Amino acid sequence: MVNPLKIELFKNALSSVAEEMGAVLQRTAFSPNIKERRDFSCALFDRHGRLIAQAAHIPVHLGSMPMSVRSVVESLELNEGDVAVINDPFKGGTHLPDITVVSPVYYRGELLFYVANRAHHSDVGGITPGSMPISTSIFQEGLVIPPFKCVEGGKVREEFIELLKSNTRTPEEREGDFRAQLMANRRGEERLKELLDKYSPEVLEAYSEALLDYSERKMRGIISEIPDGTYTYGDFLDSDGFSETPVRIRVILKIDGSSAVVDFSPSDPQVRGCLNGVRSIAVSATLYVFRCLSDEDIPTNEGILRPIEVITKRRTVVDSEFPSAVSGGNVETSQRLVDVLIGALSKAIPEKVPAASQGTMNNVTFGGKNERGEDFTYYETVGGGAGALKGADGESAVQTHMTNTLNTPVEVLEYQYPLMVTEYSIRENSGGGGIWKGGDGIVREFLFLGETEVTVLSERRKFSPYGLEGGRPGKRGVNILIDGEGRKKELPSKFTRLFKPGERLRIETPGGGGYGRKL
Repeated sequence: MVNPLKIELFKNALSSVAEEMGAVLQRTAFSPNIKERRDFSCALFDRHGRLIAQAAHIPVHLGSMPMSVRSVVESLELNEGDVAVINDPFKGGTHLPDITVVSPVYYRGELLFYVANRAHHSDVGGITPGSMPISTSIFQEGLVIPPFKCVEGGKVREEFIELLKSNTRTPEEREGDFRAQLMANRRGEERLKELLDKYSPEVLEAYSEALLDYSERKMRGIISEIPDGTYTYGDFLDSDGFSETPVRIRVILKIDGSSAVVDFSPSDPQVRGCLNGVRSIAVSATLYVFRCLSDEDIPTNEGILRPIEVITKRRTVVDSEFPSAVSGGNVETSQRLVDVLIGALSKAIPEKVPAASQGTMNNVTFGGKNERGEDFTYYETVGGGAGALKGADGESAVQTHMTNTLNTPVEVLEYQYPLMVTEYSIRENSGGGGIWKGGDGIVREFLFLGETEVTVLSERRKFSPYGLEGGRPGKRGVNILIDGEGRKKELPSKFTRLFKPGERLRIETPGGGGYGRKL
């Protein structure tokens, strides 16, 4: 018999394992991208590869990671002491810089659980530094890793480390970050075995199943409060980086009692450029949005998705096929998936959902050689305005929806790389007006001290974040080149450019939509 009080105990016990894994990864990693921005996620899975607990890390990682774990389980026989690695977007990954490490947890000779973490590496090869290029094929984006044993019998396979290092511009940093991922999984194994010692395998597995059932019941209760019906919504991405044609994302949401069908299949066909998403991203976006409908801190696990059917159509921009380019699908298409699903829900429960947030991650990657002649690469996302909702203004200058990373301090950037941050401020009055105002975006300006290759993948430069219930849309973002003489030139939403010493890149991020018509 399951004890309701112990459900809460085990929810916190298991999630704390994932949180501690994250602390180990963050403290032992080499790159600012992981150490400062914390662009990583950690989670626990049962013996069947089902997500049972997670830390409060990156939404786009956590909803998709179960597919990577299941790809590993189906492809490899992991014995005690083995560890697998994968980054293939078409086998549950997101884009190539996100490398997932999966470890089985054996107890007294029996496989009971898996621990896994996913971390964004700031370079895994490809045609531009940072491995987030404006590409036409995944082969231009970097090293593709299918399910592969990187540790066997407790011994690291050094040939894999050498393979990884040979396919990146920053080999020492990649090795350091990857070994930090291995250490994080080891800590997860240790903590899970302590719980198994304390409570027994039978009890821990029983309460893992109970947590899945509990989350399912809570989600069915949430869905049952949404009026039955069919709700549709569509929105656009600016372009795929090659054509100026907007890319439509559309959803049909059907609510029937305590069940939901989320159908993204009316979205546009996959595109030439890098905004193609894979199915795992559509599932992540759906899990995230429905989880946000809860007023309670319910366990975030796969039980949430049991009442929800996610439909995608192959060869569309939300379920693309190999070898399509996908570097921007994880970061930009995921944001628009959230926007359209919230837009559909706004037709059913407008009082419970916000207007559109900035709708982009404003991805900036750059690389070159520092003053010592060493290669460097860096990646960051820039926050913006959050959408307002009934009863509250949107937050200003925050990461929104599918990203949950932190800010890289200016001091760290300027110490680590040959650049200066000449402005970092709130973009005043960029949030949409309304009874409740949308949050304002950010101004972030980089002065490059050496020749630096820069790639920007951004959105909401053509289409504004929508308001709700008569609220005004948020202000669109803009990317600006400022040359050494101070002359300004607007740049497209997606570009790769070699910046000369003394040139600046100014990014003004979108504001969130407003809520309610202000009389």
